[in-house]
Amino acid sequence: MGAVALVRARRCAGRGRTGATVALALGPLCMVGGIINWALADGGLGTGNGVVAGGMSLALGLTATVLGGLALARTRRSTEAPTH
Repeated sequence: MGAVALVRARRCAGRGRTGATVALALGPLCMVGGIINWALADGGLGTGNGVVAGGMSLALGLTATVLGGLALARTRRSTEAPTH
């Protein structure tokens, strides 16, 4: 979602803002889910307890948050009027 918002922020000023907001809202939620999964997992890698899934959730949440923030910053820059 963050990558899509980043691309749309460049193409259509104003439309990428919704995707950026969604990525900024769901990214931290995904990271919290990954941390909780890691904290509650009993075994290690390859045991089927979801340790790898928790790590991937943490990484994807961080990526969505960063890309959503970049897209939101880009939409703010594109909607500002130049001051001459």
